Amino acid sequence: MKLHPTIEAVTRRIRERSAPSRAAYLQKIDAAARQVRGADRMGCANVAHAFAGVPADDRFRIVAEKAPNVAIVTAYNDMLSAHAPFQHYPDLLKAEARRHGATAQVAGGVPAMCDGVTQGTPGMELSLFSRDVIAMSTAVALSHDMFDAALMLGVCDKIVPGLLIGALQFGHLPTVFVPAGPMVSGLSNGDKAKVREQAAQGLVGRDALLDAEIKAYHGAGTCTFYGTANSNQMLLEAMGLHVPGTAFIHPGDDLRAELSREALRTVLATTRAQRYAPIGQVVDERCIVNAMVALLATGGSTNHLIHWVAVARAAGLVIDWDDFSTLSDVVPLLTRVYPNGSADVNQFQAAGGPGFVIRELLDAGFMHPDVLTVRPGGLREYGTVPAAGEQPGALVWRDPGASGDESVVRPASRPFSPTGGLRLLTGRLGRSVIKVSAVPDDRHVIEAPAKVFDSQEALHAAFQSGELDRDVVCVVRWQGPRANGMPELHKLTPPLAVLQGRGHRVALVTDGRMSGASGKVPAAIHVSPEALAGGPLAKVQDGDLIRLDAVAGTLEVLIDEAVWAQRVPAQMPESLRAANAVGCGRDLFSGMRQHALTAEEGACTWL
Repeated sequence: MKLHPTIEAVTRRIRERSAPSRAAYLQKIDAAARQVRGADRMGCANVAHAFAGVPADDRFRIVAEKAPNVAIVTAYNDMLSAHAPFQHYPDLLKAEARRHGATAQVAGGVPAMCDGVTQGTPGMELSLFSRDVIAMSTAVALSHDMFDAALMLGVCDKIVPGLLIGALQFGHLPTVFVPAGPMVSGLSNGDKAKVREQAAQGLVGRDALLDAEIKAYHGAGTCTFYGTANSNQMLLEAMGLHVPGTAFIHPGDDLRAELSREALRTVLATTRAQRYAPIGQVVDERCIVNAMVALLATGGSTNHLIHWVAVARAAGLVIDWDDFSTLSDVVPLLTRVYPNGSADVNQFQAAGGPGFVIRELLDAGFMHPDVLTVRPGGLREYGTVPAAGEQPGALVWRDPGASGDESVVRPASRPFSPTGGLRLLTGRLGRSVIKVSAVPDDRHVIEAPAKVFDSQEALHAAFQSGELDRDVVCVVRWQGPRANGMPELHKLTPPLAVLQGRGHRVALVTDGRMSGASGKVPAAIHVSPEALAGGPLAKVQDGDLIRLDAVAGTLEVLIDEAVWAQRVPAQMPESLRAANAVGCGRDLFSGMRQHALTAEEGACTWL
């Protein structure tokens, strides 16, 4: 199938826009690749320190036999259910390396916070910047410079983008990402949402709410909704950085262990002695466009309009929200997974999963097939699903066939929508994005008076008092990267959903983020520039008529232009600024807040 002209055009403009920075990046990684391997280049004391803790046989392999040494960078902790299975992965991977005459070392660990734990708390204000801390931690791990390849163990929200950004600083290393899979299905996402809305109205108490949450989040593995964590896995498949079909196999499945061993075998097969496929060459403009297409075709997390901009920049590539918007105009929506539907990721996997979606997008000309991946078969291999072979330890990959459930996954010829799930909004209130795939069609245009809040707590208080029981556009400002680290505002979803359920026309407009699970309430998020940086949200006042139009792609304040021009922007309250700056570790992140770029520039703190 010939490549769709819009996919080709967006790729071309990214390539042209990025030419100087991409050339500089490739020159940097090429210089690193030409160096003599670390164990042969470094001083004897350096080498002795590097291998003092490994078994003698491994030491002999590395130094005398010059066997490949694989870095393992792990985000293991048991605070994240998705990362708890990683506890035993290093031993499994080291054993597999030895079977193939190689070695593996845990080069370092990276922090990994659970947004589910920190939602609505001060800790959430560290969340976005934790991505860059993870990137720096990855760089610290790989800076030992004794490695021929790397494995990245991570799944969740900021962790995968952070690992990617860090790994791309060592773009000369072949690198494979190793996930752990989703937990088995518990209480359905829809039933969980209903209990949350009941709790917001005071119809059920804390005991009932806690019981529902525990039934939803009940075991090891990724949360089963299609939020940022599971979107990460879909995008890594589309980028060719996984073993094909690895994303959504359960942690306890025998197939999961063998796929993890296959990751070690795969990265060994991409070293210079074999088929050289370093991550800096894999992640080019075509790879990034494939990831963007996969995000749009599956109605994935809005967080990736920030994260993948940063990932691209780490590879010397410059993308923006116009690129996402142009692609969204032509990429069909092929999945309905919560919050875009009722199915969870386990049902998505059973219906065909990433393999089905990638095959369909390739066949319809929406993805670049001619890309370098960590596998010799290229991206076509990612349009298959893995299974156990006839012999112990063997793996086979098969065509996914027809959709197992067309209410969950559809072919490109019969999509849920001819366009993607995300929209760019522009106008006098700035540039923002909206996830429309989960929003009812009759809510794509909202026009109502504004109610302005300086915090999400203030909105909750207004809801409880009945002040919002009407048509309203809630404007929540001072939530951008520089103001308070741009926390997710997911706890605003239940009260706004209640108001919408009562028949009111409501929307959220904010320079903050919503969760990757943002759903049925229209929300113009990531408004840039943010209010603290002189953005127009600082000029909005209670009662201003605001129009959010996801059809036309506009976000406007409907007041006289002269009045708007003369209005003096509000200043962030000093009490709020002071409160955001201290406690729960936020003191240590003040430099990141000061230097963060805009959301559209990836909220990067390292440029």
